[in-house]
Amino acid sequence: MRHKRSIPNRGFRVADQIQRDVAELIRDLKDPRVGMLTVNAVEITADYAHATVLFSVLVGDPQECEIALNEAAGFIRNGLFKRLQIHTVPTLHFKFDRTTERASELSALIAKANSTRAKED
Repeated sequence: MRHKRSIPNRGFRVADQIQRDVAELIRDLKDPRVGMLTVNAVEITADYAHATVLFSVLVGDPQECEIALNEAAGFIRNGLFKRLQIHTVPTLHFKFDRTTERASELSALIAKANSTRAKED
């Protein structure tokens, strides 16, 4: 029996679909520790066994939110089973993404440097 040829970009498409579905499922959580957040990206392993969900928090404590999401990971994964049409639904791992936080800090530093330079000129 021959194996099916792998579908190009399937991992990216599955990760993208998981990102959309997880964002919707998080809205249904009743946990008060989960504030307003954005699902930034999903990194999925080649065998689809694990997915790291990177999120940023708009309102709420990032550490509390991360703990609550990891506690609810089983519930969210169960919701994915019902939505995804794939054989293996990955185990979810939630991780706070500091990228947007760093970007705003760098923007503030650049603005400060530019204003200092403008005063000197």
